[in-house]
Amino acid sequence: MRFEKGHKAATRRHIVDVASKCIRRDGVAAAGIGGIMSEAGLTKGAFSPHFESKEALVREALASALADQQDRLDGDRQRGADLEALIRSYLKRVHLGNPAEGCPSAALLPEIARQPLPTRKAYEKGLRSYVSALAALLPITDAETNRRRATAIFGLMVGILQFARAVPDAAYAEQILEGGIDAALHLARAPYSKD
Repeated sequence: MRFEKGHKAATRRHIVDVASKCIRRDGVAAAGIGGIMSEAGLTKGAFSPHFESKEALVREALASALADQQDRLDGDRQRGADLEALIRSYLKRVHLGNPAEGCPSAALLPEIARQPLPTRKAYEKGLRSYVSALAALLPITDAETNRRRATAIFGLMVGILQFARAVPDAAYAEQILEGGIDAALHLARAPYSKD
């Protein structure tokens, strides 16, 4: 059976998109090839023409999730969002309840640390890009200080989201999110000191 030109690339893109959601929702270890392919509406046998291993798919799915997150951030910035708006958008209830569509760091960080070096390098590349975009929104003129502070702000946001997702009490989860917003904004606005 012959397929239209671009069919293989479109199928691969579809598999990556589905895998990206599955690994953020279920975790890398729990998201098996059979389940991913079934969710994509394909057979398990359709996997091997597109990827050499699960590791290769995980790496590409993670890179895709990071790129999507970067695109959302860039789009928000183009629409005039400042750092406070971005922090509030990240630490909101809808993000709390939707890990499959949300931040790959908040969903996968402990598992990413256990992945092979090429996957961790792909993650680092996406992380650096995201942190650079956040750093550009800080009022400090020192680039290194901005990068360090933006890294700390993002780390705080990720950790807060993970804490809020871990507790079953919705009111407490909301308090965690609000406390995280306050702490991230405090860090963003803290005066710069060379000491």
